[in-house]
Amino acid sequence: MTVINNPAARATVPRKAGAAHPTAAYSELLTTVRDVGLLRKRRAFYIGMFSVLVLALGGAAAGFVLLGESWYQLLIAGGLGIIFTQFAFLAHEASHRQVFESGPANDRAGRTLATAFVGMSYTWWMSKHTRHHGNPNVIGKDPDIEVDTVSFIEEDAASRRGLMAWLTRRQGYALYPLLLLEGLNLHYLSFKTLFSRKPVEGRRFELWFIGIRLVAYVAVIFYFLPLGMAFAFIGVQLAVFGLYMGASFAPNHIGMTVFPAGTRIDFLSKQVLSSRNIAGGWGMTVFMGGLNLQVEHHLFPNMARPNLMRARPIVQEYCATHKIPYTQTSLLEAHASVIAYMNRVGMHAPDPFDCPLVNQYRVRRG
Repeated sequence: MTVINNPAARATVPRKAGAAHPTAAYSELLTTVRDVGLLRKRRAFYIGMFSVLVLALGGAAAGFVLLGESWYQLLIAGGLGIIFTQFAFLAHEASHRQVFESGPANDRAGRTLATAFVGMSYTWWMSKHTRHHGNPNVIGKDPDIEVDTVSFIEEDAASRRGLMAWLTRRQGYALYPLLLLEGLNLHYLSFKTLFSRKPVEGRRFELWFIGIRLVAYVAVIFYFLPLGMAFAFIGVQLAVFGLYMGASFAPNHIGMTVFPAGTRIDFLSKQVLSSRNIAGGWGMTVFMGGLNLQVEHHLFPNMARPNLMRARPIVQEYCATHKIPYTQTSLLEAHASVIAYMNRVGMHAPDPFDCPLVNQYRVRRG
């Protein structure tokens, strides 16, 4: 079942007679997953994942040197886009305290992974993502549905004008091509935050690590490759990184229940109704960095990735018991739902080719 901006689901979810209060139900669910050991950390898994990614990065570097001035270097660039995205998944998990017991240890790991390996600001990500987890798909509180190049709610789409209105009316089909630029946008937003006047935790550390990574990366590419090939290499790497990141996060919440500002709803219902899972086993979990288990991740954000799959049947049973729709689809169905929802929202944008005077004349004649 897929819940898509369902008005009926925007209000508090009713309880069936005799059911436990939603808050008590979540507490019971939390106790259950804790009792079966699903909140224990899995450091060996993360050490293994990090080691594999470092080896993959070393292999890409070796391939870069061996290929020399060849357009096959674009394959290395695409591979780096995938590797950097996987490092970003690890940074995301560290930010949620999924890796270590110690909060500071998770922060050190997350900040190092985000800055030195991915080239993004950890502080910017933490601020944005923490607000999202607290109020997913809540208008006015979730930064992930704020108006940007695309619009996620009808009211924002209706306010578009000119070229942006034209784009918004086609935004579902334009979303994934636009994600090719998301890698560049993420780096831009990181620098924008770090160079802003507001206080930024770890600003000096992040600027140094991101700066060293950027200078070293660009210098190596332009030293070993001809000018045109070097630009193409960086372009492909950023495009693959942006598309992979965006396509991994887009199915999580787009097209799910949107809550108006001020909606009162219990934590369990809010997190489940606004999230979509992607069906699949270990391969899908590795490919999407655990984001395919979005419902469980939002209910237990500090749960290690390997434990999310084990928690899924427990959560499904609880949702069935408490009559809360639990959404899980295939990857293709999820992306199709995203495109359909974005296009449906986009149709609320005014037609930029409509003439207001002509429309007023038509209304008078009618």
